[in-house]
Amino acid sequence: MNELFGTLSDGTPVHRWTLERAGVRVRVLSYGGIVQSVEVPDREGRAGDVVLGFPDLDGYLAHPEPYLGALIGRYANRIAGGRFTLDGRTYALEPNNGPNSLHGGARGFDKRVWDAAPVEHGVRLTRVGPHGEEGFPGRLEVSATYTLDEGGALRIAYEAVTDAPTVVNLTNHSYFNLAGSGDAGGHELRLAASRYTPVDADLIPVGGPEDVTGTRFDFREARKTGSGYDHNFVLDKGVTDTPVEVAELHDPASGRVLTVATTEPGLQLYTADHLAGPFAPGDGIALETQHFPDSPNRPEFPTTVLRPGEVFRSETVYGFGTR
Repeated sequence: MNELFGTLSDGTPVHRWTLERAGVRVRVLSYGGIVQSVEVPDREGRAGDVVLGFPDLDGYLAHPEPYLGALIGRYANRIAGGRFTLDGRTYALEPNNGPNSLHGGARGFDKRVWDAAPVEHGVRLTRVGPHGEEGFPGRLEVSATYTLDEGGALRIAYEAVTDAPTVVNLTNHSYFNLAGSGDAGGHELRLAASRYTPVDADLIPVGGPEDVTGTRFDFREARKTGSGYDHNFVLDKGVTDTPVEVAELHDPASGRVLTVATTEPGLQLYTADHLAGPFAPGDGIALETQHFPDSPNRPEFPTTVLRPGEVFRSETVYGFGTR
């Protein structure tokens, strides 16, 4: 189902698409590719919304920085110093996070209105990022397809092509709270990641990935998340052609379980310690499947370079259940 959700100040309409299947209801906005809500049952069969969102467009326009539910690009996470060198040429980006570029810049993909068209059990969003948008090279044609499978899992499949060498790193920035409200720090998390990337005070990676053994970054066995995380975890599986399950989040109170499968090599765990406005710190947990932060400046990391003639593909699946 497609309905008008609101209108931007320049008159551009924003639409909301509702997807329903197998007892799951997901609402997606054409503004920012935002996942506004995900309604799933608890162990007693009672439906509840398990992602943070606003009831109207004004909420998203007034509070853009949490990136609630948004499609992030052209480059998710941080690029140090707001610049990178590709094929011997240095590109300057507009810093929007101290000296660094974060989530594609001041007007990344999360603040754009996407074209939307129905597909079987879902919606396909498309847009063209012109050469030079937020400083990134290349005209980038992007699509993000949101579908519900027969079991009610939300599948997001991204594709992109470019007419000039560029860098691409896309993700969804939903904050999950499987209880439906309150502090999410009591959720139990399991991650298939034996390493993580240490960061400096600006959350830029320093050195190489380190072993999680004996540290607070070891989620290989499920435990409460607590707070204090905004870190990239190096997934043991690496880059894969098809999604592989890498994470499980469980709320003991409601019994709800979220599983995350992805083709990506990394997962940014953010425990929302800086949420503000209508939400409080710790109200949600972001599990951002992506390549590593600052990869354009770190040739030893999995590459985020996309060249003409290549097709960028990435897919993440969010499964829902109870126990």
